[in-house]
Amino acid sequence: MPVPEPPFWVLPQLLQRGHGALHRAADQFAGLGTVLPDRRAVTRVVERSQGNYSCRMASIEITPEERAELGKALTDALNPLAAAIRSRQSGLSTARMWEADPVDVTLSVLAAWKVVDTEVKQLTARAAATAGSYGANYEQMGAVWGITRQGARKKWPDAVPRPAAAAAKTGGVLELFGGTAELVQDPSSGRWAWAGEGADETCGAAGDGTWYATKEEAAAHAGAFLREHAATLS
Repeated sequence: MPVPEPPFWVLPQLLQRGHGALHRAADQFAGLGTVLPDRRAVTRVVERSQGNYSCRMASIEITPEERAELGKALTDALNPLAAAIRSRQSGLSTARMWEADPVDVTLSVLAAWKVVDTEVKQLTARAAATAGSYGANYEQMGAVWGITRQGARKKWPDAVPRPAAAAAKTGGVLELFGGTAELVQDPSSGRWAWAGEGADETCGAAGDGTWYATKEEAAAHAGAFLREHAATLS
């Protein structure tokens, strides 16, 4: 017989309290009218749901006023784009391009939102890569985004620069995003600096007199520079 899902509002509490709480929950679920064959079923059901329910608790809330302001800003940004798309699709003048079948008009607006959605995903990937270049890991990114660590890795596969970590430990050359940076250690102080060239041929280095306490810190700043000057967005 299929095992019914426990009430969704019980799961986060159980996840925080561990497997012992999962086993003790059998009686609680039974009192709520949920039939569970045995304790192992409780564990299976909650473990299967763990990713989904733990992610829900990580969501970031905004106020209604902030939501309204964000919606207005996005709509204001969308309007000229929707007009440009509609003009190209219809071949009509600006004054007449909205005089058409409502389905055609609304589909033009939907197409504009698709463009915005694609651009937001690109900017989000850039933000994730920047966070990764400064040392953020996939678990932290997933917590911010409300997804699991594995979900974050799948969503932004190149956000955490593994070559940066390897270079920070064993070498002085960092190759990321089509660019190269060299990590240099001051033999007297043991501190680190960097200099590099991005994929767009922009050269950069640590600020005058800036030395970092560790190679990892220098690599993080160099990685951020290389990401900022990538020739194309991955």
